Parts: sequence; structure tokens; C-alpha cells
Amino acid sequence: MKWYRKLHWQIILGMILGLVYGIAAAQFQWTGFATNWVVPFGDIFMNLLKLIAVPLVLTSLVAGVASLSDFKKLSRMGSKTIGLYIATTAVAVTIGLLVVNTLQPGAKLAELDDTQEELKADYKSKAESKEETAKIIDERGPLQPLIDMVPDNFFGSASSNSNMLQLVFVSLLIGIALVQVSDEHRKPVLSLFEGMQAVVIKLVNIIMLMAPIGVFALITKTITTLAVGEGGEANLGQIGTVLGALSYYCIAVIIGLLLHTTIVYLGLLKLFTPLKISQFFKAIAPAQLLAFSTSSSGATLPVTMRQCKEKLGASKETTSFVLPLGATINMDGTALYQAVAAVFIAQAYSIPLDLGAQITIILTAVMASIGTAAVPGAGIIMLVIILEAINVPTAGIALILGVDRILDMLRTATNVTGDAAVCAIIAHSEKQLHPPSE
Repeated sequence: MKWYRKLHWQIILGMILGLVYGIAAAQFQWTGFATNWVVPFGDIFMNLLKLIAVPLVLTSLVAGVASLSDFKKLSRMGSKTIGLYIATTAVAVTIGLLVVNTLQPGAKLAELDDTQEELKADYKSKAESKEETAKIIDERGPLQPLIDMVPDNFFGSASSNSNMLQLVFVSLLIGIALVQVSDEHRKPVLSLFEGMQAVVIKLVNIIMLMAPIGVFALITKTITTLAVGEGGEANLGQIGTVLGALSYYCIAVIIGLLLHTTIVYLGLLKLFTPLKISQFFKAIAPAQLLAFSTSSSGATLPVTMRQCKEKLGASKETTSFVLPLGATINMDGTALYQAVAAVFIAQAYSIPLDLGAQITIILTAVMASIGTAAVPGAGIIMLVIILEAINVPTAGIALILGVDRILDMLRTATNVTGDAAVCAIIAHSEKQLHPPSE
């Protein structure tokens, strides 16, 4: 097969062309044309991915759980999966804290009073909007997350991508019920869900034909949005100004994400699977690139499942159970970013954080990441809650909103990498990993 026919190369080409066109659109005042005639293709692609996400999670989890056939296997796989997801998230937050405390990026911004005030002014309205949303979440009772996880209307939760945890809960409940009924009743229902899953996977393959065009449009949208100033006119210097002021913060987040990926994910893969590192990255490259482009691990889920099953050799049983769960509760990149961002804002305000505050960040970030929606920008809302927990002014999020979209793309790619790594580890532990020969 020629290289340009492979999906990941097509996506890379779409990203590069989108970057070039986005810069050109900002430079030559083509943002109006881009918004009206290019960006909509990205929105269509995102809608298609979201369209398929709900039926994919429902059919995959029900079929995956029901096919386990006994509670011992279900509880064993479930405890290993959830335990590994939570453990890697805690390690991610710890790595983020180590990096940000070592580099002290906020101290450098604190020295630039004028730049700090400009950033606050530019993103004040957006920061206030995030604060209001976070305040509503934070004022809920301690058991409200459990209440929110259980829907009063299944069709209502299935009709929206905003709370995938509800869909996961219902799917697991149906799967567990199917395990308990007799084979006479279980087999036809299981066959129905498996047949629906096969149809959904085929739809994924059809939708992915549009991936290069969709990615081109999404990257164009990101660049032109960053380049638009307060007056609404395209200004390429806006990107350079924001990135320059926040460069140390961005570097801290990127270093943290790279350390977590190389030390934790690759270390676990080397210890607990027979996979080669090159084989792993080659297999999941399309999912990583799509996650980077869309900033949504939920939207990337169909591709992640396909790549893990076809290219990594994980069984259908494992991918159907581990990956939908991961897209919902495994947010390592998001948790790491929240830790770095919280300390960065505290440093920018010259607020010292003792060991107790750092431990609070770890606990709050781990719990918040489990409930973070797998959609673009959700992590920033949970960051407000973390800032409240350590008594740092929430208005400080205005300092980082300018680069949030770029870092959102990077941390989502990390989340998806973690989902795939855990899937491979669980599959191998269950003797259900059969990598195809390279």
C-alpha cells in the first residue's frame, strides 16, 4: 500500500494544510471566507463523530459486558481497568506538580505586570462564564455526582453527548442484567447488540473517509480563532503575543505530558505487554491525530476502538469494555494540565502553596478528571473547582484561556494514548492480545 493511502498520513497532510491555510487566512484577511466555506466541513465532521459516539458506547459496552458471561470475569476486568485508570491519573497529576514546581513558569509571568493585566482584560468575559458554570457544579452536594450518573430518562441521556457517564452506567446495567438471564433469552439480545455494533463500526469506516477534510477545516478554525483580536479583525500577531507571554507555562504542560507518555504509558507497555513501542504508536497514530484535531476523546472513540482491535490485536471483548470506559473516566492529560495550571496561576499571583495544598490538587484533580466530559474545553471548568479548593483567585483562568485550545489538543491526544495503552495491558492480562505480524 502506498504511503499516501494510509489514514494517518492523510490526517497529517490535512493538519499541515489547515495550519498553512489558517495562517494565510489570518494574514490576508480571508477569515470571512474560511468561516463561511471551510470551517463548516469541520463542524460536519465533528457532528458525524458525535452522532456515532452514543450508539457505539451503548452497543460496545452492552455486548462487551454480556459476552463476559460470568461475574468473576467481569469484576476482575472491571477492577483492573478502573484501578489502572485511576492510578495513572494520580501519577499524571504528581508529574505535573513536579514539573511546574521545578520550572516555576508563573513566577516569570508575575514579573510582567503589564502582560498579565492585558491577558486578564482580553479573556475576562470568558473567565467569568467558566466561573459561573463551575460555581453551579461546586455548590452541589457531595453525592450529587452519583445522582447525576443515574439518569431518570435513558432516552434523554442517550440523546446528548454532554453526560456520557450516564450512558456508560445504563449500558453496564443492561450488560450485567444480560449476564444473569438464561441463555435462551440472552443470546438473541446479545446477537442484536453485536449486529448493531458491527453496523456502527462500518459507519465509522465510512465517516473516516472525510477525516482529512474535517481535520483541515478544524485546524483552520483553531488558527483563525486564535488570530482574531478583540475588534474582530484578523491579527496574526495575536497568536505570537499570547504564546510569548505564556511560553513557559506551555512548555511546562508539554514537558509533563511527554514525561507521562514516555515514563508511565511506555513503561507499562514494556513491562506488561509484548508490544514494541514502534508497533504501538504506528497502530494508534490515526486516533492520536484525530484526538489532537478534535480535542475530544469521546469523538475519537470510534477510531480508537478500531485501531486497538485491528492494529494492536486486542480482542473485541476487551476493546468494547475498556475503551468506552476510558473515554469517560480516563483523563490523565487533562488532570496533569489542571495541576500545572493551578500552580501556575498561584505563582502568577505570588500565592505560596504548601504540601497540603499540593495534596489537595492531586485528590481534587483525580476526582474531577473522572467526571470531566470528553468534549473540548471541559477541563477548564473543572480547573475552577480546583482553584477554589486551594483558595487561588478563579479569575486567574483568564491568564491561560488564550492558549487553552492548543493545550486541549495535546492533552486529549495524551488521554487517547492512555486509553489505548490500558486496553493493551488489560487485553494481555486476560490473554486476549494477539498483535498482528508487522
